This record gives sequence, C-alpha cells and structure tokens, in this order.
Amino acid sequence: MKRFFAVLLTGALVLSTLAGCSSGTSSTASSGEAASSEASTSSEAGSEGGAASEGAIVIGGIGPLTGSAATYGLATKQGAEIAVKEINALGGLQFELNFQDDEGDFEKAGNAYNTLKDKGMQILYGCTTTQPCVTVASLTYEDRYFQLTPSASSTDVTDGKDNVFQMCFTDPDQGVTAAQFVKDKGLATKIAVIYNNGDAYSTGIAQGFISQAKELGLEIVAEQTFPDDTTTDFSVQLNAAKNGGAELVFMPIYYTPASLVLNQAKAMGYAPIFFGGDGMDGILDMDGFDKSLAEGLMLMTPFNAASTEERTAKFVTEYQEAYGGIPNQFAADGYDCMYAIYEACQKAGITADMSHEDICEKLIATFTSADFSVDGLTGSGMTWNTSGQVTKAPQVFTVQDGVYVAN
Repeated sequence: MKRFFAVLLTGALVLSTLAGCSSGTSSTASSGEAASSEASTSSEAGSEGGAASEGAIVIGGIGPLTGSAATYGLATKQGAEIAVKEINALGGLQFELNFQDDEGDFEKAGNAYNTLKDKGMQILYGCTTTQPCVTVASLTYEDRYFQLTPSASSTDVTDGKDNVFQMCFTDPDQGVTAAQFVKDKGLATKIAVIYNNGDAYSTGIAQGFISQAKELGLEIVAEQTFPDDTTTDFSVQLNAAKNGGAELVFMPIYYTPASLVLNQAKAMGYAPIFFGGDGMDGILDMDGFDKSLAEGLMLMTPFNAASTEERTAKFVTEYQEAYGGIPNQFAADGYDCMYAIYEACQKAGITADMSHEDICEKLIATFTSADFSVDGLTGSGMTWNTSGQVTKAPQVFTVQDGVYVAN
C-alpha cells in the first residue's frame, strides 16, 4: 500500500500489507508452500493465458513467492498476471512477465535482479517488500532500468533515484492522512500508537501519524513499539494504551501481529477503536482468524474487493477464477502497475527492440509529464511527481459483519 507496504530483514520486513503496503507465519506458510511449486513452474506470466508474441517487452518481477511474506508476493504477481493476460489479448504492444522469488530477503532480491538481467529484462516491476526494494533500486539506478514497485512504500526506495516509482502511498503520507481522518471524524482525542520499530514501513507511518496528530491537537498517551513481526505478546503495549486512557489505538502494522493484538485486547477487556494502515489489508482472510475480533476495525486501503464498480468487479471475478480467493490491495496494486507501464509505453512510443536504457529515459519522462495520468483499481487520475511518488485519494474502511464498509 510500503510499503507499504516495505518496507519490509526477511519475513519480518513485510510481516512486509499484507499490503498493504505492504504479511503470522502461520497465515502465510501455506501460501508459501503452494508458491514453491508454482514459482518453479510458472515464473513467466507471458506463457500463461494471453501468451506474449515474439518481440514482447520483457518485464521482470521480484517478490516473495515462498517464506513468511509469500502472501504479498503471490498477490502482486497474480494481479500483474491478470493484467498482462488482458493487455496481450488486446493485440499490439505485448508483455512478457518473468517473476523471480526473493523470499523477502534483500540479498536474494539482488540475486533475482541479476537473473532477470541475464534473461533480457527491459523494465522492472518490483520489488514487493521494502528492504529488498531499497537494495534493488540502487542497482536499477546505476544500470538505468525503469522500476515501478507495487507495494514498497518507504521514501528510501525512491530517494535520489529518478528511475524508481511507487504505486502505493509513501509511509509518512499515509500516517499524516490517517491522523487527519481521526481529527476530521472526531474519532478520539486520546490516542495510543503501537508499531514495529524494526520495520521501516511501520516506523515511517507511525512517525508521520504522531507528528501530524500532535500538530492537530490530538494527545498521544502511549507510544509503544515491538522489535519484529515474530512478537507474540502485546500485553505491555496494550496495558500502556489502556492505562493512558486511549480511545483509539493506531497500529501501522501488518495483519499477523495485528490479529494477536486484537485477540489479546479482547481477552483483557479493552475495546478502543483500532485503526490500521494498508498493511492490515488481508486480516479477514487469515486462516483460522475469528473475524469477530476485527469488528469495528478501521483501516486505510486503496482497494475494496466488495465494490460494485464495473472494472473492480471484473478483476475480482477473473482473480477468483484464476487463483481462488478474494484479491487484496496488493493484487490490485500489481494489476495497476502493469496497466500504468502499458499506458506509459504506448504514450512514449516504446517498442520491444529498444534498449532498457532508452526505455528507462522515455518512461521517466512520461510518468512525470503533466499530461499523464492513470485510472486504476486503486485510484483514479493517478499521477507521479519527479520523486517517484504517486498521488491518489486514500479510502478508509470499517469492518462490519466480516466485510469492509466504506466511511
């Protein structure tokens, strides 16, 4: 969403979403195991469904298909695959997507990047989680590959790199927007913040929220951290929030630790408003999770799979038919990334015989031009500034009866 996110440190990075931006171990292990065979037999989306013809533009993808963060990587990959299939079916410009598994690890992400270079990559889609993306972004900057990440949301991803762009909100912006929403809606005056201080995604959102909340006159009664997403006991953090009289607990964390927080809060009889970022998206689909624990949970995410909007409904149907299950924000971000690249390539007149260096310069100019915008599943009229950051309107949802309801 991170980034969310994502930031995202191997499994703890993202767990980098899942967003969003963007995932515990138990909830993603089955996905990771399923992905293991898929990754070995189906890393090139161009060979599936709407097969790319010869002369296709080769788009490399990087993200965790196995390991504790696999939920995020699989979602972005599958969303991108649906878009590629649709794009190739249109005729004309063709794409071939080759997606490599980095297990959410920055060193393996570097290896995946080198593999993609060897396979003729011309554009990079990824990485999915933030810390790997920070590492790879430095490489693409030096090598002059255009890079668009679906879910790595830290400003470190794009800082000082004119070739790297984000589809998700930056972490600080998400925190600022969340604080403004709390103030505007009069949700609370006393607030506690619980975040993972070992994760750039979580820390970035938290710092943005805390700064803006203080500026708006909201009282932060407790600022509590935990070291990584393997933490299982949140009694200290929850007691600090409860003893401080917090009416709302802001948690810019991923859904695995969030599910434990909600369960432990119920056990201790503490029932404030819980408010999360896009990394919370997916909590309702966790294996074995009691959805009643999330009743009243508020979260920011740019995508609502329950929407009746025509394009969203079509995407959800295609996703269910292809992969089963309901797509989350990360899948939608992946889908939007492919169409953003497609529309930019068309506008810039890019062809498959161009060098990756020439493609990079043309896409940079197109993405940052005043007359380029993209309507996607995660936002309408999306534009990008010269820092690679996207502008689009956020949405806040409340969980009611096990589904997202827009505010």
